[in-house]
Amino acid sequence: MRRVAFALLLFAAFASCALRAADAPTLALRGLDGERAELTLVELAAMPREKVEVEQHGVRHVYEGPLLGDLLAKVGAPRGKDIRGPHMADVVLAEAKDGYKVALDLAGTDAATRSERVIVALAMDGAPLGEEAGPLRLVVEGDLRPARAARSLTTITLVRLR
Repeated sequence: MRRVAFALLLFAAFASCALRAADAPTLALRGLDGERAELTLVELAAMPREKVEVEQHGVRHVYEGPLLGDLLAKVGAPRGKDIRGPHMADVVLAEAKDGYKVALDLAGTDAATRSERVIVALAMDGAPLGEEAGPLRLVVEGDLRPARAARSLTTITLVRLR
């Protein structure tokens, strides 16, 4: 019920902006072997979510959104004990609307490797992200400064370093 209410809240927030369907924000996902997926905000809001509390610029915030690993699984990314061998050179490239890019190692985003979570946030402090920070933001739990908290996230690509 909580997921449905959150999805409806997000939908209402973006519908009120009078965006045409073609202009509605989405998150593009790209896998190693050419797999592709594009998720709408409503689809992202319907996924299981985690809450991550972080301090940014001296202020504590609680972000909420799906785990990055759950999103990457939609384009064939390995998880858990399957991240070994050549996958140890896999890198996640997160890109924002303004061209800002953040790289994370795949193993470092997985719960089987580290306890700190990485999410794609749809909400901060119980409300949808505003236009300046959203509608999607990468949040890396445990970072001492928010340099990897890419705002206005548009694309996540899995790349293998050779």
